[in-house]
Amino acid sequence: MKPQWPVNRTDAEWRKRLTPQQHAVMRRFGTEPAGSCALNHETRPGTFLCAGCDQPLFTATAKYESHTGWPSFYQPVAGSVGHKKHPVYGDLEVEVHCRQCGSHLGHVFPDGPPPTGQRYCINGVALHFVPA
Repeated sequence: MKPQWPVNRTDAEWRKRLTPQQHAVMRRFGTEPAGSCALNHETRPGTFLCAGCDQPLFTATAKYESHTGWPSFYQPVAGSVGHKKHPVYGDLEVEVHCRQCGSHLGHVFPDGPPPTGQRYCINGVALHFVPA
């Protein structure tokens, strides 16, 4: 049975809202190429929202340069994301999704900076940025 999210759309509705690359990442659990997204270099104050439903996910104050090629954050907005352990890698690779629409965002790893020690490695195409 498919999970029901506060924001539900048919596949046709998702395809209309998202670009083909966003759909492949967010609805089919893909990954964008490292270093391919301009948001990786975004440094202005503001908020990163889910490209699928506009839910605020991360603040610019929690963003840092991880040198991985994807936007990285040490902490999400409280209650905005869910986690699912990878069936093979367990705690080493935990999938991150939007709690509002269920879209795949990326993964979280236990090698981030203080204060959380977490690295939310997020596909830039799954986000859009709203400057403060």
